[in-house]
Amino acid sequence: MSGITDLDRLLAEMEPQLREGTFVFCTVPPEQAEPLLHLKPVGTFREAEGLTLILPEEAAAENGMERSAPMRMITLAVHSSLEAVGLTATVAGALTRAGISANVVAAYHHDHIFVPAADADRALQTLKAVSRNGCGA
Repeated sequence: MSGITDLDRLLAEMEPQLREGTFVFCTVPPEQAEPLLHLKPVGTFREAEGLTLILPEEAAAENGMERSAPMRMITLAVHSSLEAVGLTATVAGALTRAGISANVVAAYHHDHIFVPAADADRALQTLKAVSRNGCGA
């Protein structure tokens, strides 16, 4: 299955779900990354400056890692195509209008939005309104 590309359908079916736990973004030099993979990051991304790891907050704290502010993860539980146009922009726009920062990570099956922990419930409600109301939310 290649995922949904129709924006109206994606919005109607996105079912935002607030995941358990708090996450942080950390970065390490590439040569230090391998031993840290046991921390079970929910995401990684290699940049010229190093490897970004999205980790459970407690794992980063226990390992003394420099980290971002605590974030919560909201998963859009619709199988969005990587070629879909407008989902990220619509979601980010709605959160922007609500004054909530958003770090969007697209994976093969779903999009995941990391928001400041303090704003998680408000972000979830904002995204549910987008799902109910479509692009004009």
